Amino acid sequence: MATEKKRKVAIFDIDGTIFRSSLLIEVAEALVDAGVLEASVRKSYEAAYKKWRNREGSYEDYIMGVVRAFVANLKNVDYKTFVKISKQVVTRQQNHVYKYTRDLVAELKKKNYYLLAISNSPKVIVEEFGKKMGFDKVYGRMYEVSPEGNFTGQIMHLDVISDKAKTIRRAAEKEGFTLNGSIGVGDTEGDIPMFKIVSKPICFNPNEILYKEAKKRGWQIVVERKDVIYKI
Repeated sequence: MATEKKRKVAIFDIDGTIFRSSLLIEVAEALVDAGVLEASVRKSYEAAYKKWRNREGSYEDYIMGVVRAFVANLKNVDYKTFVKISKQVVTRQQNHVYKYTRDLVAELKKKNYYLLAISNSPKVIVEEFGKKMGFDKVYGRMYEVSPEGNFTGQIMHLDVISDKAKTIRRAAEKEGFTLNGSIGVGDTEGDIPMFKIVSKPICFNPNEILYKEAKKRGWQIVVERKDVIYKI
């Protein structure tokens, strides 16, 4: 009996790589707008946002400010309400994507690649976004929910989701795809562990740290700016 051929895998970061924003930022903003989180949550990262917008601070500082505010205020939020608002965010924002990565996902899906998404945004919203994009599997941050149906504020399995190489190897064991001929697409230094184990790294709109690492290692760099896509 012939051995079944394993599918090749393509791994994508989501925030800033496919989605032209951050799912975490969008859901945090929506939770404040809906009154689920206090307005003070937004104010806690407002200064970092303004510095980034004025090119006086980094996007990393801004996004980490949102992460800290989100985690610190998630406790006791109703899970069902969070799911409802997450779905609303994806419905509104699902087409707010980059052309290059959107088209690449569609192309690889036609070629029967196993499509895997890994994000540090909450898994609830990543799953909703990934489902609409046609991904086979998504990984995102998982937050503990109490028996009463409220978030406890605790993050689960952080050791796995924080290391993309570990997440990919775990997924390969569970899902049975091969890393031979694999493709990885990401935009920051957090994607470097992934790039080290895939066959074809694609650094898409990389930040400075990833750009320098990509140039040193000879990884492909792709930039999408306005209506132009070019490769370095």
